[in-house]
Amino acid sequence: MELTTLAASAFLAATLLPASSEAVLAGLVITEAAPISLLLVIASGFNTAGSCVNWLLGRAAESLKDRRWFPVSRDGLERAQVWYQRYGVWSLLASWVPIIGDPLTVAAGVMRTPILVFLPLVALAKTARYAVIVWLLA
Repeated sequence: MELTTLAASAFLAATLLPASSEAVLAGLVITEAAPISLLLVIASGFNTAGSCVNWLLGRAAESLKDRRWFPVSRDGLERAQVWYQRYGVWSLLASWVPIIGDPLTVAAGVMRTPILVFLPLVALAKTARYAVIVWLLA
């Protein structure tokens, strides 16, 4: 059950929905609910998968951005695109940063970043963040 909770919270936290996977991960590390390496793989993998959903939303943003349910405001999307244009694909290394990270992954989709470029950069950023959390707690 704990690993499912971690997977769900990590996935949702990477989308534009409000969720906090760090607290779930921290609790599982502290209680030694599973091997740290397994916790790190689950959190990183599902968080990266959630970012891929954002990338897909970005790919479809032109037709979806004016819909009420679309999770990024027009202004937020424009700011992310400006940031992304300025720093290029390397800005995806900031995909772990609260508030700006999720819109960056949407902007990557809008800017048609190839998935084979997007995926390793986002996976590296997400894994590094969780590794630091685990390291601080272990």
